[in-house]
Amino acid sequence: MTTAATDSLATLFDEAVAENAKPLWPVLGELSPPEPVAKAVPHVWRYERIRPFCERAARLVGTEDAERRVFMLCNPGLEAPYATDTLYAGYQTILPGEVARAHRHTPFALRFIVEGANAFTAVEGEKVVMERGDMVLTPAWEWHDHGNESDKPMIWLDGLDLPIWKTIPANFTDHYPEPRYPSARREGPSIRRYPWAEIAQELARVDGPTAEARYKHREHGGEISATIGASACRLDAGARTAPLRETASAVYHVYEGAGRTVVDGTELTWKQGDSFVVPAWTTAVHENTTTQRAFLFRFDDRPLVKGIGAYRADHGKA
Repeated sequence: MTTAATDSLATLFDEAVAENAKPLWPVLGELSPPEPVAKAVPHVWRYERIRPFCERAARLVGTEDAERRVFMLCNPGLEAPYATDTLYAGYQTILPGEVARAHRHTPFALRFIVEGANAFTAVEGEKVVMERGDMVLTPAWEWHDHGNESDKPMIWLDGLDLPIWKTIPANFTDHYPEPRYPSARREGPSIRRYPWAEIAQELARVDGPTAEARYKHREHGGEISATIGASACRLDAGARTAPLRETASAVYHVYEGAGRTVVDGTELTWKQGDSFVVPAWTTAVHENTTTQRAFLFRFDDRPLVKGIGAYRADHGKA
């Protein structure tokens, strides 16, 4: 029996652990640090290296064997499905004549079309035909399937808030009984498709060697979802952005051009097709290293971080 004379911290800890209780004070600094510490690290995925995997998977795995034929972009500081601490990213491939069967799920998703044309995503009855540079939204819990009625493969970048559902145990996926959910093309502009030409016009209206334009939801003009937002960036020849450090994390995709991004001293070089990540509370500077314009697509967790009152931004340590 433990008495005051024989008691010790080691004994106290051992007995508490036996009751599934642990002391807070030894780990308080780790759980409540003086500033945010992301587990994700800056990283770039080379499209020229990932694309052959997409081609091989398309040859080796049919859509009847894989509900979604995707290569996840896994951050070296984390495990799948994390591209950043809160964001998922992956390259998805669909071949001519294929259908990726219908389902719906709790996570919000977007698609940014990397290559191909005239394939489609059908969302809650709307058939959305897609082109390179389109961003297409799949809101939470809406039926959606994908198909390719063209004669060439289509590859897109998926962006989801899936990692946060690893923490919140409220994630459901529901499978439609048929491969396709009934759908038809919408009369007039789609409420879920955001062509590149539209965001490019927004960027063109901004003076200066760099520009950023935020995608606005077609129906209410706010962010595209409560958890994920998106934007595009223009970098003129030789231009460089101001340093930015924010409590949001972001996945970037290079729509056009080449350059580099320096994240807390780590240099990420990039060119068309590549994707890279900037973790939360790291200082990032983007630079166009060519004589031609460069354009970046970005999706981030800024709406989520703002929604919980935790968004901060400054010029960081650059």
